[in-house]
Parts: sequence; C-alpha cells; structure tokens
Amino acid sequence: MHKLKLDAAAVLPLNSANHVPAQRSKHRLSRVIAIANQKGGVGKTTTAVNLGCALAELGKRVLLIDLDPQGHLTINMGFKQPDQIELTLYHLLLDPQVTLGHVVKHSNLGVDFIPSNIELSGAEIQLVSEMGRETFLKEKLAPGQEEYDFMVIDCPPSLGLLCVNALVAANEVVIPLQCEYFGMKGMQLLHNTIERVRAKLNPQLRISGILATIHKSRTLHSQEVLELVRERYGDVVFDVVIKDSIRFAETPLAGMSILQYAGSSEGANAYRALAKAVIKRAPAAPVEVKQPVASRV
Repeated sequence: MHKLKLDAAAVLPLNSANHVPAQRSKHRLSRVIAIANQKGGVGKTTTAVNLGCALAELGKRVLLIDLDPQGHLTINMGFKQPDQIELTLYHLLLDPQVTLGHVVKHSNLGVDFIPSNIELSGAEIQLVSEMGRETFLKEKLAPGQEEYDFMVIDCPPSLGLLCVNALVAANEVVIPLQCEYFGMKGMQLLHNTIERVRAKLNPQLRISGILATIHKSRTLHSQEVLELVRERYGDVVFDVVIKDSIRFAETPLAGMSILQYAGSSEGANAYRALAKAVIKRAPAAPVEVKQPVASRV
C-alpha cells in the first residue's frame, strides 16, 4: 500500500525552546493565544470561537479578537453584517483616540470579543510606514491584560503584518492542522515565521500545541495524515482530534458556538477537552520533545 511521505524540510523542528509544556500557568496576566496557520479552511475561526467558549464554560474570562478581514469570527458572534459595525479592530489599531473599551463587545456565548470587517484589509498597508508596526496589537491589548484570563486571536490566512502582530502580542500559538497532506507541507512556513518573531520581537512566544482538525475518520488519507502528524511532532500534538462535522458549518448561521448549538455532540466535547488541555499547558520550563521519525515511503 502506498504510504504518505513528507519532505524532511517540511518537518516542524519543534524543540525545548519553542514548545509549551503541559504545566499550569502561575502568572496573573492574560494568556494570549494566537490561532495561526497561513492556510485557509483549516478551522482557525472554529477553533478560536469554540476554544474560547469552552474556556468560558470552565469559568475563565475570555476575550476573542477577530484579526481576519473576512470577519468570520464576528459573524459567528451573531453579527451577520460586520461591515455595519461602527468601531472595530481596524479603528483600535489605527485611531489613537480609540481604546479597548470602545471596541470590546459582549456576546450571548459567554465571551467578549473585538469585531472586524473588510476595513481591516487596509490596515497592513497603513501600518507599513509606522514605527513599531509589529507591536500595535500588543500595545492596544495591554489594558485588558488584568481583565481576562485568556485572549484568543483568530489570525488571518496569511503570514503578513497582521499575523506578525498577533505573534508579537501572543504568549503562545495553537496551530490547527487539517488532516490532509498539503496542510502538513505548509507547516514549515509558519514555523519559520514563528522563529523569526521569537528571535527579533517576542522571545517569550511558544507553541502550545498542534490541533488535528477536519479529520475524516472514514477515509484512509485522513487517518494516515493523523498518524504521520503524531509521529512527526509527538507530544506537541494535542490528544484531542476535531472530526469533520456539518454541525460546525451550521453554527455561524445560528450565531452560536458548538457548545450551545449541539452541546452533547462529539465536536462540543472535543473542544471542552481541548480547553482543559490548553489550561494545563502554560509557558513554563521546557520539556523534551520527541525527535521526528524518518519519512515513511
């Protein structure tokens, strides 16, 4: 039988310097988590919304940040027409008079959030000429550090300036990885960006874990990719697997999280398990990470 094979260059060389170990956090400021992957359609928004709501269900104070000009997280929060929102993340980043309190909105999902819309697509161009352009988001979120236990950033499907702002603002990164071959091939680009940010802008940045998403348990390809992901990255991969389900696609229309929409479903329970796993993984002392195995032929 033909087996999946991955080039050595595409293997994410996770090590003790960039992996978040499974220990509880002792600091009192927010844990800022960037949900990042430059590939679209891998479940970033789904993970941001449902992880945030699962954390809130556990009694945590959560702020979600929609950093994607498509505004999918904002829509999922119940705003069907995000372009009509007067003040958004765009204004927070670029208008000195706009503060966090002006843009944070409450939701019926048990979390607060900062909305975005298509205006945000112009922010990268406007930020390019600014001094300290990579730190704008971090500086704007700073006043909320003591108000929330977790800030979860839904990153855009790119590795541009907006994503860099998220990585500078974050303590840690959760990487949703779709269980398909090309999803793994793109990991190296994201890893390179994380390493550059760590080296020059945010030495505290760590990878909290890789989350296998859109797993189709009935297909051989999806099963093989999941097995290969676990062989490659070892304990960095969360035990939780987010299986493909039509219910995830239905939740934005309902303006709910999967926990509200189908609270006893496998998907809802998976995100509850992920929230517990994330709480246990905190930026602390490094742990040994399993070395990648040889490529399967």
